[in-house]
Amino acid sequence: MYAIIETGGKQYRVQEGDVITIEKLNAEVGEKVTFDKVLVMGEGADAKIGTPYVGENVYGEVVENGKGKKVIIYKYKAKKDYRKKQGHRQPFTKVEITGIGADKQPEKKAAAPKEAPVEAAAEEAKEAVSMSMKKDELIAFAEAHDIKVDAKATKQAIIDTINENL
Repeated sequence: MYAIIETGGKQYRVQEGDVITIEKLNAEVGEKVTFDKVLVMGEGADAKIGTPYVGENVYGEVVENGKGKKVIIYKYKAKKDYRKKQGHRQPFTKVEITGIGADKQPEKKAAAPKEAPVEAAAEEAKEAVSMSMKKDELIAFAEAHDIKVDAKATKQAIIDTINENL
């Protein structure tokens, strides 16, 4: 089953599980969003066509907020000494479609069974270490977890050492 939704002045054909890039929404990552402007819903001859909207909703979850590639705007007038260069990065929101229709409203997921606290702490520590951290932060993280690292080593070598010892 698919639906055609309208958001940000554009129309998108979506199915459950699709990840779409739309105009920026005022929603944080992980938040649930509801699209109520559904133009068409269904499959083949069974499709419901709205006038202008079908009375159903499409549900999604925000995956990412970001900015697109830079577009350069360059204005120039010959022989007039006029040049103007300007850049623009359009903001966007990536949304994963979780349900289509009133009966497909997502329910809260059941909490996963708790693991041993030691394993959970090790997993959190591995997730906490990433390439986006600065070298000084990695060295401080290693010292906090009693891991010996060479301060002159490369960033990747420090991350590997931390991951091996966790």
